Amino acid sequence: MKINKTILIAISFLGITVGYAQERKTLSLKEAISLATTKSNEANLANIKVATSKLEMETMKNNQYPNLKISGQFLQLTNANVDSSLKTGGSGGSSSPLEVSQLLLGQANVSMPIFSGFKLKNSISASESLYKAETANSSHTKEQLAIYVVELFAKLYQSQETAKLIEENLKSAHQRTVDFTAMEANGIIPRNDLLKAQLQESNVQLSLDSANKNVSVINYQLVTLLQLPENTQIDIDIETIKNDMLKTQSMTLNAQRNDLEALNFQQKASESGIKVAQSGYYPSLSLVGGYIAFDLKDVITVTNAMNIGVGLSYDLSSIFKNGKEVKLARSKSEQAKTAVSILTDKIKEETQQAQENYNLSMKQNIVYKQAVEQATENYRIVKDKYDNSLSTTNDLLEADVQQLQTKINLALSQADIALKYYQLQFAAGKLINSFNLSQN
Repeated sequence: MKINKTILIAISFLGITVGYAQERKTLSLKEAISLATTKSNEANLANIKVATSKLEMETMKNNQYPNLKISGQFLQLTNANVDSSLKTGGSGGSSSPLEVSQLLLGQANVSMPIFSGFKLKNSISASESLYKAETANSSHTKEQLAIYVVELFAKLYQSQETAKLIEENLKSAHQRTVDFTAMEANGIIPRNDLLKAQLQESNVQLSLDSANKNVSVINYQLVTLLQLPENTQIDIDIETIKNDMLKTQSMTLNAQRNDLEALNFQQKASESGIKVAQSGYYPSLSLVGGYIAFDLKDVITVTNAMNIGVGLSYDLSSIFKNGKEVKLARSKSEQAKTAVSILTDKIKEETQQAQENYNLSMKQNIVYKQAVEQATENYRIVKDKYDNSLSTTNDLLEADVQQLQTKINLALSQADIALKYYQLQFAAGKLINSFNLSQN
């Protein structure tokens, strides 16, 4: 018995510890977006891609600088016979084979491109455009993260408010069951009415369990995205969100989407790609120079052998083959140009639709407020009638359900207004800017 008591105390202590381990954190939408765009794995990946693209651009620019190569060799020869036309001594001027055992060789070569059909210049231009495109893609990725945070915030707030309203309704439903139990025991109401009240209480309990599950799932998604401890419970600062919305109501909504900017830079890169392909029609010209020194043991030693000149190369087969490369580059450029046109039209459609959705959410909110007033008054009237035996239990329970549903609809509508507003900002490419946050 003593052991069982000890175990119960330990379990109770563990339960208290787990309960306190859950950390509650109040977040504004601005703070959450800032965390998502700086701490999340998706934001880090976008930054890495930008850094990689920058290194690729710098690597391409390095090709405009001279190439310098230095090499040296020491070779041990195996009794090599060397015939030399150089005189080895004597009056006859005759030469005789020499046995050589070692060779020392050192050389340095410098090559600098002068002209290659503007290939290098256009390649650098293309790499710069691709770097700018990746930078714009990174900004768009962070815009997508921001709208995802907004959506999770809206869902979490809706779930939390729904759970609160259902929990309040559950208390009322439970009290009704208690009252009906006593009334049924005293023969005031039939057992069927008590069963209806008990059934409604059970349904409300199931709804509450489902709402709490949604809160837990959405909260975990948000915590994971923001790289917060798993045991964090987020409380939403709804008043700050409303204030932030008021501050940005006057913002113009001329679309400035980063994904469109990225496509424009990709199109510029493809146009540079056409010129790169056309450079194959031209010869390559470079300035070359070098230094060589070698020592063939007992035979000859050469030092200070410097050289400088011009190198010319031309691939004759390019006259026949390069046409396909140019056509391919032009086709890619047309593809990029068409993609820009498609996205431009899509952005216009998304912005117009987002504007209409926001206007609709505002109108719906007015109706939902009126519905709450109407449902509350209707429940009061039905309750009075029920108390005076002028309405049935079904009427009372139905009025209670309607009242709860209108309150839930109004809570959902409050979050939906914010969601639709920030979706409009996203469609215009100004979501992060509306919070005065940097995208770097």
